[in-house]
Amino acid sequence: MRLDRVTALVTGANSGIGQAVCSQFRSEGARLLLTGRREQIDSAEPGDLYVPGDLNDEAFVERLAREAAETYGTVDVVVLNHGLQVSGPLTEMSYEDAKNTLHSNLLSSFLVMKHFAPLMPAAGGSFVLVSSRLGMVGKPGEVLYSAAKGGLIMLAKGAAIEWAERNIRVNVVAPGLTATPIIEASFQRREDPAAYRRQREGQIPLQRLATPDEIANAILFMASPESSYITGAVLPVDGGYTAA
Repeated sequence: MRLDRVTALVTGANSGIGQAVCSQFRSEGARLLLTGRREQIDSAEPGDLYVPGDLNDEAFVERLAREAAETYGTVDVVVLNHGLQVSGPLTEMSYEDAKNTLHSNLLSSFLVMKHFAPLMPAAGGSFVLVSSRLGMVGKPGEVLYSAAKGGLIMLAKGAAIEWAERNIRVNVVAPGLTATPIIEASFQRREDPAAYRRQREGQIPLQRLATPDEIANAILFMASPESSYITGAVLPVDGGYTAA
């Protein structure tokens, strides 16, 4: 019960990595506050508090923080797992797509950090930001997404130093290609899904995709007291992709 009596906010909780995080956090004793754009999500269970809304809207984030304070008093852990990926050549990206990518990955995370850091108890707390392997390396067609996820890493590093005196730890988990429903669906849209999957797996030193639980394991570690002397760190969970 590594998260016994811990209150945790998890964004992007509906499926894939977020759903695995919720399952593991529950099994470790956490009380969960969840948020997302949908009116309802399948991953919520009795005892969870789900508040739908848009994290790009500061008024909603303020309301979410007030509701958390009224319900729980303090929030010990925040997992920022939401985001938006828009792909395409840089010269063909619209300004609207670029703005949405930066807002949905980076600026929305800033808003949550701004309004939830004051809710963390005097003993401290933990933010875990979910970035990407593409926040650490460049890739054609993913320039804006890489910029947003790379910005998330520097947001975490700066906040880790700024909030260290309050014992608020801020760390990053950077997943590689993970077998989430979204990724699996994207494979199925290919002319030869099996061949495309083999091609993508061949780009990873461990020769396979991550499972959502493997990413959630790393997030749980960064959220728990086991990582109590780690802050400002980036943990790649990518099968060796960024090392290669």
